[in-house]
Amino acid sequence: MDEKFRNLYDVQQLLKRFGIFVHLGNRLWDIELMHEELRKIHDARLIDDQVFRSAALVLKREHRLEAEHPENNMFHD
Repeated sequence: MDEKFRNLYDVQQLLKRFGIFVHLGNRLWDIELMHEELRKIHDARLIDDQVFRSAALVLKREHRLEAEHPENNMFHD
């Protein structure tokens, strides 16, 4: 797999190809669960190390950005 991941949407599209849809209602939690799902498909050897590292870096960056702005992590009615 020769893929480039630039943002959270790109990682979501990768997970979607494996039937994984994540929406917990809190972006920070979504990112954390996406990382766990990414790790599972990597451990199952469905994606290679390069794809895993690239997608994981995006998730790490997005998690940091969300954590810096806790007001964005509240549930919305």
